[in-house]
Amino acid sequence: MAVTIVGVRFKRASKVYYFDPGGLVDLKPGDEVIVETSRGREIARVVIGPRSVDENVIAGELKPIDRLATPLDRLQSVRQQRREAQALRRCREMVAARGLPMKVIAAEYSYDGTRLTFSFTAEKRVDFRELVRDLAKSFHARIELRQVGVRDEAKILGGLGTCGHELCCRTWMTEFSPVSIKMAKHQGLPLSPMEISGQCGRLLCCLAFEDDHYVKVKAGLPKVGQTVETGMGPGRILAVNALKESVSVELESGAVVEVPADELRANAQAPAGQAESSAATTAELIDADADIDEDLD
Repeated sequence: MAVTIVGVRFKRASKVYYFDPGGLVDLKPGDEVIVETSRGREIARVVIGPRSVDENVIAGELKPIDRLATPLDRLQSVRQQRREAQALRRCREMVAARGLPMKVIAAEYSYDGTRLTFSFTAEKRVDFRELVRDLAKSFHARIELRQVGVRDEAKILGGLGTCGHELCCRTWMTEFSPVSIKMAKHQGLPLSPMEISGQCGRLLCCLAFEDDHYVKVKAGLPKVGQTVETGMGPGRILAVNALKESVSVELESGAVVEVPADELRANAQAPAGQAESSAATTAELIDADADIDEDLD
């Protein structure tokens, strides 16, 4: 049996949540709607218009979209956003006054101002019950304190990466993928923490983006130290370039040349006589160049 769903986001580059469009069958991406969540009423933006899917792919019961957001809803949302900076400063002052070991990084009002969420980082568990009571009295709203990790902190605060672009987690990444030091090794990167860590202090998320490509390409390339046959004779692999799909080869003469992997495969598949002929032809060309150089001298 098919059901109709619509996908919405509550923030830029956040997870997509699915709702029942109800009678709002004309919804389209970009529309703002009011929905009921476990945290209360929220304003969200449609990113996936109504579509039919098999009910077996839906986990749990879909909540219906309440209604389209009105100009007044949007105006309220803007007003609450303007209050967030002041709320953040006030909360930090209260935390400092109590000497709590926590770093408050963001404040976020619900669109109607009934709920105020503070995000913070801390190295260990913090007892903030009295702080919550003080905040509730000060802001006259339902207070929520949410502890986040260092990667979430970077996503919330934003900034520029080492590449010069805005952080991926801030612009388009909806969730964090596991990243390991092995990925840096696959890509031949220096294992210095300063060079392979992001603003959050963790390994760069982009190490995972091309890891599958590096693993796949390197599986078809010879290993460093292996002896191969090239058009200029036999040599030993000094380095492998997975992006260019080539290898650096040290020939018996001591010269180092870069050879495309396809050329190595062609030499490996060619008959012995043909490979020797190719090598001989290359040697003749080199000798001819040497004669030309002598004539010029």
